[in-house]
Amino acid sequence: MELAAALPLGELAAAFAALPVFPLFDTAYFIVSVLYLKYEPGAVEMSRKSPFASWLCAMLHCFGSYILADLLLGESPIDYFSNNSSVILATAVWYLIFFCPMNLFYKCVSFLPVKLIFVAMKEVVRVRKIAAGVHHAHHHYHHGWFIMMAIGWVKGSGVALMSNFEQLLRGVWKPETNEILRMSFPTKASLYGTVLFTLQQTHWLPISEANLIFFFTMFMIVCKVFMTATHSHASPFAPVENFICPVFFGSVSSGHSSHHHDHHGASHEVSHPPPPPAKSKEELNEGTRKRKAKKAE
Repeated sequence: MELAAALPLGELAAAFAALPVFPLFDTAYFIVSVLYLKYEPGAVEMSRKSPFASWLCAMLHCFGSYILADLLLGESPIDYFSNNSSVILATAVWYLIFFCPMNLFYKCVSFLPVKLIFVAMKEVVRVRKIAAGVHHAHHHYHHGWFIMMAIGWVKGSGVALMSNFEQLLRGVWKPETNEILRMSFPTKASLYGTVLFTLQQTHWLPISEANLIFFFTMFMIVCKVFMTATHSHASPFAPVENFICPVFFGSVSSGHSSHHHDHHGASHEVSHPPPPPAKSKEELNEGTRKRKAKKAE
């Protein structure tokens, strides 16, 4: 009670919003981002065959949101790479995760209790990036609501939105994994978050930016830590989406698709009859002997 009285919520939120993210939180962000890269199939083999390609993929995982936001705003996509400290820090994290002797660094940071701390710290950076993206777009386009939302969204989930391009660097092409078609929780949360920050920036949401950063960060930390700890892929937005989406956008009709599938399945069976049973080895040998006897006669 004394702590709560001495440190009101508003002051706590303001102090939290003013907390610097470099280098501690940025290091956690880079660690989790490169960990996700190492989890990709074939990423370890690629790092041995082509370290430069692996490094490029790691830089996309760490700075992809900045690159995509700069492209949308018509700025240089390599502008963020002038920040030597961040690039060197991300490179050091990539090297330790992929090439540390006996895989010691990877084993330490992927240990679940330690990883949960890094995941929580990464969400702090994500929310800051969303807020900064909306603020940056508002500076250029004061009344461009959709531009603010777009920049805030890609700042929060630009790595996922660029996943297909990053896959090409690894020699993989999976268009069905397009993040827009199947949004993960961080992408959806970034989209909803950027709407809130846009409303706050345009004074339609009566809350200070510091309070919004604090509360949305706490929400993201709780959700992401719980999902990581339980290895769950279920979105906390699913119950609300399952209730709202059928009302506004209709539900998927399973009858037509099943009928379509059954129709094609039946035609497939008719047009392509099952092949005759294969002959046994004894039958083949018998047939060969008969043909040789016929030739001899």
